[in-house]
Order: sequence, then structure tokens, then C-alpha cells
Amino acid sequence: MLGYIFARQAGLDDPLRLRRAESTRRVLSLELNKDKDVERIHGSGISTLDIEPIEGRYMLSGGSDGVIVLYDLENCSGKPCYTCKAVCSVGRSHPDVHKFSVETVQWYPHDTGMFTSSSFDKTLKIWDTNTLQPADEFTFEGTVYSHHMSPVATKHCLIAVGTRSPKVQLCDLKSGSCSHILQGT
Repeated sequence: MLGYIFARQAGLDDPLRLRRAESTRRVLSLELNKDKDVERIHGSGISTLDIEPIEGRYMLSGGSDGVIVLYDLENCSGKPCYTCKAVCSVGRSHPDVHKFSVETVQWYPHDTGMFTSSSFDKTLKIWDTNTLQPADEFTFEGTVYSHHMSPVATKHCLIAVGTRSPKVQLCDLKSGSCSHILQGT
């Protein structure tokens, strides 16, 4: 690493080379935390995770089995080694469970009382966290691969949805419509 710094100081190397080398070193030194674990609820693979942005305390996981689990990440035991417990889940017996793999889960950026999920079952569901019931549901013609809400938007409640179609569809939570389409070239 010192060689990169000396080469940079002498003007022999591009600053981007030092940045890349340091980024690579940091990525290769990452390890899992041996003191924290997560309660195992999913019967198959986990395809998506999201930690709520307000407190950083709750995490959503979506599985390839269609199940959504809400975890509490806070250490309430006071012990250095602990397991994060599942608070609730939308399991296979839930009447509104996704029929196929959950591809994206996302907390509503300004309130932990709502989250969204999208699935290969061609749906985007808006969930009430307190009742664990869908507040709204959008159905699409093609498979839904991903969706996203802007974390900084305050003037609109749009969700961008990527489906099998080459067009991005925008769903408006205020009106409940999915009429906006962004065409690709």
C-alpha cells in the first residue's frame, strides 16, 4: 500500500489506482460478525433484504418460497453473542402470501408502518406493518423483477417497477393507479 502512496505523491500513478487498490483491500478483508446471528425462518433461500432507514432496528427478508419475515435487530439480551429474533412473518399459511419468489422488499422511507414487496407472481404489494395485511396491490402482465421507491422524495409516492417488459412502470400510492410508463430506447 505504501508503494501506491509514494507513487501517487511522486505523480507517477493516477489517484484512481490508489482508490481501487484500497477499495479492493477493504472488500477482501470483510468478515461476518461471529457475535450476531439471525433466527432461521425461511425454508429455502433468501432473495432480498432491507433494513429500515429510520432507526436501523428492523429488517425485512423475502424468500424464494414467497415468505416475508420481519426481524428485530436490537440486542435486548445484553449479552455480546445474540440471535436476532423474528417479530412476525407472512408465512405460507397467510392468505395474502406471495405465490412465488419474493424478489424485492423495501421499507417505506419515511414511516416503518408500511413496506412493499414484489414477486415473480406478477404482483407488487403494499403492506401495513402493524396488521400484516396488504393495504394495496398492483398486478402486472409480466413477471416483476424489482421495484424501488425514492428515499428522498417528499412530493410524490411513486414506485418504479421493473417487469419482463422493457418499460419501467410507475405506480402512484396516492391515487392507486399504475398509469405512468417510462419507455426505453
